[in-house]
Amino acid sequence: MFQYRHASWWYWLATVPLLIAGLSGRNEAFYWAMGLTVVQWIHFALRDRNAVSFPVQVRMGYLGLLLLGQWEPLYFIYYIQLIGTSAMVLFGYCPLARFMSLMPWNRSEPFSRSLVMRTILAPPTRGSILQGLPPEPARAV
Repeated sequence: MFQYRHASWWYWLATVPLLIAGLSGRNEAFYWAMGLTVVQWIHFALRDRNAVSFPVQVRMGYLGLLLLGQWEPLYFIYYIQLIGTSAMVLFGYCPLARFMSLMPWNRSEPFSRSLVMRTILAPPTRGSILQGLPPEPARAV
């Protein structure tokens, strides 16, 4: 699901080759990815007029992971980010946004195994996973 009409898709698309370059030995590419993520962060904070809107939270989390990957024992995070960012670009499925939607300040229902499974298994949605999560199935009494 190419979302090429959305600025966020283009940001993520530009991030993929930077991650590939960084993982190929060009460490400065990770710094460029960090810079691009900061640009996204500012863009969405200004667009939403909210420094902690859900899109801004996703960018803050992404930047945090980029920074953690600079520490040698956590370098593997870059591989996870490459897979997740590629999934976002190719299929519209953002693992980080789904994880962030499970944070207490982002959910409207109690944390449960059912919520986690619905969050992970829900098909890609246009816009935010916060708006596209399927309802919990009714239980037989």
